[in-house]
Amino acid sequence: TKHVIKNIPWTTAKNFTVERGRQQIEELISTWDIHESWLHHSEFLEEEELKDSKRYHYRACWGIPTRRKPIPQATASVYFVIVISKVKPDTAPVEVFYRLESSRLIRRPEQCQFREKWLKDIIENKIVCTERL
Repeated sequence: TKHVIKNIPWTTAKNFTVERGRQQIEELISTWDIHESWLHHSEFLEEEELKDSKRYHYRACWGIPTRRKPIPQATASVYFVIVISKVKPDTAPVEVFYRLESSRLIRRPEQCQFREKWLKDIIENKIVCTERL
């Protein structure tokens, strides 16, 4: 069965604000097929000025709190970059990329469906590492 990749209509460069970017990341996350036991918070990290673009960096930090352990043993972060081109017209939509904290692989929301397993793997690896220490 072919997986449908869910994406959202991204704002234009002209209408972009730091808060709008965070809201749109939340909107994208809401399309991901992730169990309701996962909780996250998202935050703006920094603005980066480049020759041809401005990049806005965000982080969504994930965990599974439980009644016994309200503070999760480990968390997993997903890092987002929203790129505003200085070359394209300001009516063009922003570009969005994300990567997992444990990976260098950069993904685009329109090309790759997010998988809950990625978050589980990060957390399991962290717990295994902590137990070894």
